[in-house]
Amino acid sequence: MKVLVAIKRVVDYNVKVRPRADATDVDLNNVKMSINPFCEIAVEEAVRLKEQGLVNEIVVVSIGPQQAQEQLRTALALGADRALLVVTEDVLEPLAIAKCLKVLCDREQPDLVLMGKQSIDGDNNQTGQMLAALTGYPQGTFASKLELTGDNKATVTREIDGGLQTLALTLPAIVTADLRLNEPRYASLPNIMKAKKKPLDTSTPDELGVSISPRVKLLKVELPAQRAAGIKVAGVEELMDKLKNEAKVI
Repeated sequence: MKVLVAIKRVVDYNVKVRPRADATDVDLNNVKMSINPFCEIAVEEAVRLKEQGLVNEIVVVSIGPQQAQEQLRTALALGADRALLVVTEDVLEPLAIAKCLKVLCDREQPDLVLMGKQSIDGDNNQTGQMLAALTGYPQGTFASKLELTGDNKATVTREIDGGLQTLALTLPAIVTADLRLNEPRYASLPNIMKAKKKPLDTSTPDELGVSISPRVKLLKVELPAQRAAGIKVAGVEELMDKLKNEAKVI
């Protein structure tokens, strides 16, 4: 079984982002970049499936600048077998990413596609669903548990507003990882060194025959308005007084 895992290069979740001086975009100068946390969970799940003897090959793919090789090498150090990079300096929308992944799915013919449920920069939560629509694969989003049951079947437990929902999927399928699917491991130094020798192939959207023309124009980026700090009240009477006389909401 082959698993294709899509990962995205994003600003590290520990970094406090700030807009550029001209407010045209987020300032990425001298900012630490990492694998999107949900994508890292997807990589970990693929590695665990391989350790269970259910997967023979893990292919990681990213679509972005040349620097995304760093994140692909990290994924290789975590246990992936080879990597694909679609090089572009453009800021891609989810549909453009899904179209590139669709071409790669046609070429690689994976039995399972894993990816994060969303990226922490755009927070769109669209790429997995769009890829499922383009490929015609069944999908299990927000997965908190994944089991391969044999006979080209998979069971996905997903988180919904009312609790948990369990789906039975026929492979090939697309599964997007939620936070509670697993806890990613750290790459060991020997594996980091081995990752440098693993194959990493590059291409471009043009070579894939995919148009990445944007459909949305970014007008402005600004920090959210600062809010006043909260206060503690001694009891219900004081709370009611403040709601009535200060907030004037009752």
